[in-house]
Amino acid sequence: MNIPVNLKYTKDHEWVKIDGDIATIGITDFAQKELGDIVYVEVDTVDEKMQIEDVFGTVEAVKTVSDLFLPLSGQIIEFNESLESEPEKVNSDPYGEGWMIKLKINDHSELENLMDNEAYKKLIGA
Repeated sequence: MNIPVNLKYTKDHEWVKIDGDIATIGITDFAQKELGDIVYVEVDTVDEKMQIEDVFGTVEAVKTVSDLFLPLSGQIIEFNESLESEPEKVNSDPYGEGWMIKLKINDHSELENLMDNEAYKKLIGA
């Protein structure tokens, strides 16, 4: 199981990479394996200001559709548009080419709610 040490994680199996005021967000290797083959990623919230835990999109796999929950409050500034034609990138490279959104962070104190890789390993029993 791939759980990079340089990222933060949520109980909803999303990862967060922080670069100043910008957070890049996607789903974890564990989540993509649980979902199976991903066939569609929908994010129609670009430019919206949203709160932590708001649903910012959905990911559709062969057997299920799952909501995507925002791990931090802020404004969604970018969607990885390559996922529209190649949603399988989420399966093949969840921490790289399979990233989903970029968010301008409102409140850096919310970062304290995120898990490091050791805490996330415990959550998933890895």
